Amino acid sequence: MSNESRLSITDSLTEFYDAQEVLLSSSSSENEVSDDDSYVSDISDNISEDNLSNDIERQSLDGASVVDGFAKHRTCLPAPCPNTSNISLWNILRNNIGKDLSKVSMPVQLNEPLNTLQRLCEELEYSELLDKASQAQDPFERMVYIATFAVSAYAPSFYRAGSKPFNPVLGETYECISEERGFRFIAEQCVAWCSSLTNIVWCMFGDHYEWNKVTSCIHNILSGQRWIEHYGEIIIKNTKNGNCHCKVTFIKAKYWNPNVHEIEGTVMDRDGKVVHRLFGKWHESIFCGSPSSPMTIWRANPMPKDSELYYGFTKNALQLNEFDPKTKSLLPCTDSRFRPDQRLLEEGNVEAAEAQKQRIEQLQRERRRVLEENSLEHQPRFFRKSSDDSWVTNGTYWQQRKDPGFSKMDCAVLW
Repeated sequence: MSNESRLSITDSLTEFYDAQEVLLSSSSSENEVSDDDSYVSDISDNISEDNLSNDIERQSLDGASVVDGFAKHRTCLPAPCPNTSNISLWNILRNNIGKDLSKVSMPVQLNEPLNTLQRLCEELEYSELLDKASQAQDPFERMVYIATFAVSAYAPSFYRAGSKPFNPVLGETYECISEERGFRFIAEQCVAWCSSLTNIVWCMFGDHYEWNKVTSCIHNILSGQRWIEHYGEIIIKNTKNGNCHCKVTFIKAKYWNPNVHEIEGTVMDRDGKVVHRLFGKWHESIFCGSPSSPMTIWRANPMPKDSELYYGFTKNALQLNEFDPKTKSLLPCTDSRFRPDQRLLEEGNVEAAEAQKQRIEQLQRERRRVLEENSLEHQPRFFRKSSDDSWVTNGTYWQQRKDPGFSKMDCAVLW
């Protein structure tokens, strides 16, 4: 990652289909998982408490007071999520048989008041794992933290099977500066970039880690209690050094095995020899070692009070769309926090949110039509393609934010 990490939206988008009818994507590991009952559920929650990756006291639920000089954040949304019991997904799908569902406008009540760009940023909730990795001199220990970070990105989805994020429109952006966790993040529709504010150890090691996403599937989407499952393999490689790699398997649920959401991983050397073993549940905790003497690498943060009333948002998710009075004037007008449909849904005004959503989608269709008629292709403002055809930041966002600012930035009307 060499002091920065890049995420692709196309790799991170979660599709929403019924598990009994459509599989989201193929997975090479689906049929390779051991039939043996997992031993993860036999691990007591109170083992190896001394090895927790952070002080649990830091994860206090109040969030209302200023901690270590950092500004307080909200602990709930302005309004609870709407009642969706009157929406028939079956009727929506039936009326759109044969159509590309990615182009079908869904009722705004099926959305959560967050954008896909913000969901990408949400994957950095446990960025302290990367800090620990950057301090590890041993490459195999470093890989343990990298792998755990890759798994932790799925944790917030456990409580979010009932809704989907807003799709970003062309030219939409999102920034996040987290002084508490020491990073700054910028995303524009199609790519995202994040850098550390505090350490440069990645440059010293010269590491560049890459990994894939697993299959995500929503069960009972047409009826019953919806729940999300992730299954498949994550393969993590250091593209600068082949001495160490990792494979993490998200185990697919089976009717005869009540233990779901489990993962098993191995950190191996160049010859395939196992150096470390990982196990746990992707929404709860990850351990390293053997079942008899495990070391806790990570535990998920506790959920806020009444989180079920607010889309199942974690404490971190509640903060992603809030306006910081100090930085609101510094944001470009393309930032997701200015989206009226998303903001209105957050405030509980569903009818107005639906009208704005349809208007914004129509504006994007018109912009696409103009581009196609003129044989033009949309070019991101803050990113460019590198020589290996991957997207990288062009380095202009933070400079323009500082001088002269975004107030006079020329851009299309997004909403």
